[in-house]
Amino acid sequence: MARLPYIDADQLPAEQRDLLKRPINLTRLLVNSPGMAKAFHGIGGFIRNKSTLDPRLRELAILQVGWMEKSEYEFTHHVKIGKEFGVTDADIQGLFLETEGKPSKLEPLAKSVLKGAREMVRDIGMSDATFAEIKQHLSNEHMTDLVLTIAFYCAVVRVLATMKIDNEPQYKEVLKQYPLT
Repeated sequence: MARLPYIDADQLPAEQRDLLKRPINLTRLLVNSPGMAKAFHGIGGFIRNKSTLDPRLRELAILQVGWMEKSEYEFTHHVKIGKEFGVTDADIQGLFLETEGKPSKLEPLAKSVLKGAREMVRDIGMSDATFAEIKQHLSNEHMTDLVLTIAFYCAVVRVLATMKIDNEPQYKEVLKQYPLT
């Protein structure tokens, strides 16, 4: 059970209701602080809608964070979102294999992105070798977007865990195919 109340749009002043355009439990809790919710939406919206980083790579990195942190909410939400952006079941199986240190059929750049995300989760920062590996394929802009995306989602999973945000039933369905064990 969440540690703060979930707020519905009708409980907000009219000028703040747009903060709940996507009324998932995360945003419903964050609007306890409308200013912070707006700031959070700013970076999250940029990552999803304005960054020119390949969206499949972005979603793989986010999924890696969610999987490493065993964040049911984050992982299940981004399985669904990722599929909208080209992530396949084979990609997700590849992520599992790569996480276990086993070979996968993912392309080298995707493998490097997953490795970088794992390093940022485990070691706080990406190693020089992994950064250089990814940098061979991405521009400075895309490297910046990738690193900030991974860092942002490292923060998101901590918010979810600390606030004990409940996962919605329609996202829990993902666990039937991909249990967090």
